[in-house]
Amino acid sequence: MCRVEEAALNWVARMWRAARAEAAQALSVMRHKGPSQIQFWFIALCIGVAAGTAALFFRKGIAALQTFLYGSDDVQLASVAGTLPWWWVLCVPVIGGLVVGLILHRFTPDGRVRAVADVIEGAALREGRVERRAGLASAAASLITLSSGGSSGREGPVVHLAAVISTWVSNRINASGITGRDLLGCAVAGAVSASFNAPIAGAIFALEVVLRHFAVHAFAPIAIAAVAGTVINRLEFGGVTEFTLPAEGGLSFYVELPAFLLLGLVSGVVAAILMRAVIFAEDLGNDIQRNIGLPRYLRPMLAGALLGAIAIPFPHIIGVGYETTSAALTGQIGLGAAVLFTVVKVIAVAVTMGGRMGGGMFSPALVVGALTGLAFGLIATDILPDVSGAETVYALAGMGAVAAAVLGAPISTTLIVFELTGDWETGIAVMTAVSLSTALASRLVDRSFFLTQLERRGVHLAAGPQAYLAETIRLAAILRPTDHRRAATEKQCQAMIEDGVVLGETQTLEAALRTFEATGADFIPVTRAGAPGEGPELIGAVFQTDALRAYARALADVAAEEHS
Repeated sequence: MCRVEEAALNWVARMWRAARAEAAQALSVMRHKGPSQIQFWFIALCIGVAAGTAALFFRKGIAALQTFLYGSDDVQLASVAGTLPWWWVLCVPVIGGLVVGLILHRFTPDGRVRAVADVIEGAALREGRVERRAGLASAAASLITLSSGGSSGREGPVVHLAAVISTWVSNRINASGITGRDLLGCAVAGAVSASFNAPIAGAIFALEVVLRHFAVHAFAPIAIAAVAGTVINRLEFGGVTEFTLPAEGGLSFYVELPAFLLLGLVSGVVAAILMRAVIFAEDLGNDIQRNIGLPRYLRPMLAGALLGAIAIPFPHIIGVGYETTSAALTGQIGLGAAVLFTVVKVIAVAVTMGGRMGGGMFSPALVVGALTGLAFGLIATDILPDVSGAETVYALAGMGAVAAAVLGAPISTTLIVFELTGDWETGIAVMTAVSLSTALASRLVDRSFFLTQLERRGVHLAAGPQAYLAETIRLAAILRPTDHRRAATEKQCQAMIEDGVVLGETQTLEAALRTFEATGADFIPVTRAGAPGEGPELIGAVFQTDALRAYARALADVAAEEHS
């Protein structure tokens, strides 16, 4: 009997060692050659589950902390906060802002929260990678912000948190640029799907907003991740929609469509005002911080004090705004209150984002859009009651129109609105308003809020690959060193350096192309910083033919990826 047991144990040990060896070999092959299609789909499934779980815990964490601080989660947060002592409503955002400021000061190089714009930049410029340390700190800061009175959304930090997960996986398997971007798309799809219980919209959001193309090769794994994220959500919350609409009402399709066209234009203007308000608040905060020498960790605390003061008379600004959005979609808010709440919400969002407290822009856009649509609907149905449907249909259309304009994502936002409400009958109204709002707002900003943020940082993604690809190629990768058989002579290079025509080793192809255009030279010397006390060291030259060849190759690679 002992021999049988010993033999069985030895067999188990051998199988375990063999399995470990096989796993190590598979990982080694993946790191050097990339995953096979089946392996990639399995990785996409795992990333979808991980991103969905992260989104679920983020949402549950906000609800738990909100309940601890205010006595209710976001479903009834505004109503409950209105019954609390004024000093409590004032102090909670102040303390939360201080904690947020300390976290960002300690764990980020610039005190700025990472969100969707950084994920888009990672997809375009960093082979699908994002900052991991700053990303985790941003998620923690945003969780505290949303729980302690901040007026923003949870999708921004959730998307970046999911991107941190995919970055870790991409680094582990040494993923190429295409694979890394596809894994990033999978993570975003899983997170958005789990956050909003919207699998179709989650997959389209990843393609439309983050990857910014609809390549066929990316669709299958992203869809798998989106479904996995949705399953995580529904295991906890079931298959219910986020918002429930009233059954009565309807749309007098052909007669009423001009009103939805007009609502689209109004929503586009409101979306632009919301985005511009955030940008203005960011610039104002930077000026105040610089002029008075304010430590950056105190900036969120001051923003929290402003939010607390606003929340005393207007508790609806606290948190994601689920209760306010639901009230607008069910027509429980009057015209005057809808207009006033819209203005106050825009101010609160600007204070939150300008104060660098963290969070996303999608949920605030839903709140502002629902209120805008409701106010418009109340006016329209009052002017022409005989040919108008319910004002709540306008609230639904306005919600989608403002959100689509802010995100620059008309397709995925339309789908998200459908999946959040479960109401597919008014789709034509939503699509009509979304199309015009997106078209108008994209002219007033750089395509979307996220691309405008990147444009302000000098990252030119809005204009397309031709505008930013050159910035991704370092001169060190394309220059001809001094010992190259067709290198420029040292005498020629020194003469050009004396004339000020020179580039640094760390500069990019974009700088070289500008210099070629300005000087008409065939080549440009490239130098490296010398030792202390010595001048720059000549290391070679970049030739115009090599620069144009590298640029054309990069454009061809992007086109091949987008059409594969």
